[in-house]
Amino acid sequence: MVEAPRRKRILVAEDDEAIATILKKVLAKDYDVTIVNDGQAAIMAAAAQPPHDLLLLDVMMPGLDGIAVAAHVRTMPGLKTVPIIFLTAKGTPGDVIRGIQHGARHYITKPFKIDDLLAKVKKSLGK
Repeated sequence: MVEAPRRKRILVAEDDEAIATILKKVLAKDYDVTIVNDGQAAIMAAAAQPPHDLLLLDVMMPGLDGIAVAAHVRTMPGLKTVPIIFLTAKGTPGDVIRGIQHGARHYITKPFKIDDLLAKVKKSLGK
């Protein structure tokens, strides 16, 4: 009997409940999704439930922001090369450069189009 391939796992850190709900709904169709609402919870979830195939991080969150989470995750075994997508309202060229310097594969500004987000998720996961 052939086993079905493992579903890709995405960890989403988003403090806006409405956006988190939308992300869960659209991503859960094809992926196993864990949603947390702050940076500290993202680090705890990344450590407690590896492996994650993608991190989708809001940049502006209470406590640790997405940039700090990305920097911390890069020091964790098994997550040094996990793709990161930043999702944020901060969209100046300097913000984008900072995000890329901190490991972002993609930098998506809010408001965003679901189709664009899904395309970048698929591309990040190699689909």
